[in-house]
Amino acid sequence: MKYFWIQLVLILGSVSLALMFIRNWDQAKTRAWKRIAFSVFVLVNVYAVLRPTDVTWLAHQLGVGRGTDLVLYVMVLAMGFLTLNTFLRFRSLEKKITDLARTVALSEGARHNDERLGPDAVRQPAPVEPATPAEPEAPATEPADSVKA
Repeated sequence: MKYFWIQLVLILGSVSLALMFIRNWDQAKTRAWKRIAFSVFVLVNVYAVLRPTDVTWLAHQLGVGRGTDLVLYVMVLAMGFLTLNTFLRFRSLEKKITDLARTVALSEGARHNDERLGPDAVRQPAPVEPATPAEPEAPATEPADSVKA
């Protein structure tokens, strides 16, 4: 009963995260391994809140002094994962937005030209002049080391 309220708050926080994640299951375009990892995270979190002495035992087995230190180290790794995942998602979205902006710019340019020139205007490429063949060099009749007087 001594730790009841803090355990209740932590468990309710974990359950609310899980419910938000499940509620947005279709909207969040997450991969299966992310869903599984998050589910495992919530279950381990609830277990750690209910049995903190087990976390301390695991920390001692792994060579960490306290259970709270182990939780901190795991959270640092999780934060690094989230930061990298967010960075990669933003980079992907920026590329998609850039491609979309290029497509819109090209289609708007074509539409503007159709309005300016008229839809019946036939666009012909600029005429290309045929290349004149280069004149062949005259063959040397004298050896290169001879000198003219």
